[in-house]
Amino acid sequence: MDKLNENVREKKEIKLDNIDVTPILAALIIGFLVVAIFVILRRRSTGRRDFLLTGLTEAGKSAIFMQLVHNKFSETFTSIKENVGEYRSGHVAGRLVDIPGHYRVRDKCFELYKRNAKGIIFVVDSVTVQKDIRDVADTLYTILADSATQPCSVLILCNKQDLTAAKSSQVIKSLLEKELNTVRDTRSRKLQSVGDDEVNKPITLGKMGRDFEFAHITQNVQFFESSAKDKQLSDLTDWIDRMLY
Repeated sequence: MDKLNENVREKKEIKLDNIDVTPILAALIIGFLVVAIFVILRRRSTGRRDFLLTGLTEAGKSAIFMQLVHNKFSETFTSIKENVGEYRSGHVAGRLVDIPGHYRVRDKCFELYKRNAKGIIFVVDSVTVQKDIRDVADTLYTILADSATQPCSVLILCNKQDLTAAKSSQVIKSLLEKELNTVRDTRSRKLQSVGDDEVNKPITLGKMGRDFEFAHITQNVQFFESSAKDKQLSDLTDWIDRMLY
């Protein structure tokens, strides 16, 4: 009996010795790599968490910021410094940055936050847009042609829709496409006259030889209407929420 038990033990030891652990090790290594890649991609996707409110002065950016962050309407004045606050949606949150509209500080402030931007909200005064179309289009072109904003989604928010003289989002889109076409041509000629700087060369928007259309550029650009005064911001909050989740 003892001899039989001894033979059984020897057979078990032989079987254990003959087990090839290579597939097990390979599976563990593959599993580790999959987890590592997932973590890296997750960090990259969550690295951009800012939503930038930008545009010209008196477009209503700060009023929108107050509604989204503090849930109240406030008559505002021209900001000379950015406002930063947390926007919450359920159990997730993003950072909302109100970029000053004054040209002396706008570009410098935008530079500080653009590389962390997940979404850009370009606020347009729907009442004065036709009068200010050159400045509006020039500012928007600078943002869209920046290499740092290419991964961003862009929302052009046509604000002050509570006023009777406000242009619709469709009219504003047409006005902008026409003026952006002019801005693109002007900047292209300027680049040709000074020569190419491959390091700092801006992106040329759209398809050359064709009229400018938002559908031709890298970013996903959408148009919505809003009124911070009347709390008509549901399209904006839905847009932010979709990117947070």
